[in-house]
Amino acid sequence: MALEIERKFLVRDTGIIDTLPGERLTQGYLSHDKNATVRVRIAGDNAWLTIKGKTEGATRSEFEYAIPVGEARTMLDELCGQGVIDKTRYRLPQGELCWEIDVFHGDNDGLTVAEIELPSEDTDFDKPAWLGDEVTGEVRYYNSALSTLPYKDWGK
Repeated sequence: MALEIERKFLVRDTGIIDTLPGERLTQGYLSHDKNATVRVRIAGDNAWLTIKGKTEGATRSEFEYAIPVGEARTMLDELCGQGVIDKTRYRLPQGELCWEIDVFHGDNDGLTVAEIELPSEDTDFDKPAWLGDEVTGEVRYYNSALSTLPYKDWGK
């Protein structure tokens, strides 16, 4: 079984991405079940279907499969009834690890989060000065949650 061990933080200073190349991602959810989410994602000429299990701490099972982009577009258009996530992802290597910084657009405009995938939950890593508060485990920051209650509606 594949595992994803990930810590998530708000970004205090987005200036860190000014010199990094970004990749636009579009994704939607076929299932929002609390025990398993099913996501379809398009990045350029590539697409994936991803199944993620329930998060325990910072760990959850994850299975990802490449699919044809045309089929992914059809799934986004016809099967993802709730909001589709639009974001630009920037990658910033840190030694053996890599930060993924997501700048959200559309209904989630104004939200920027950084994630780091770890080999184990107790892996030590440096927390750069541009990081803000940790939001690991805060469900409202999950992309699947942002598709149903976008950032623009949090104050309502």
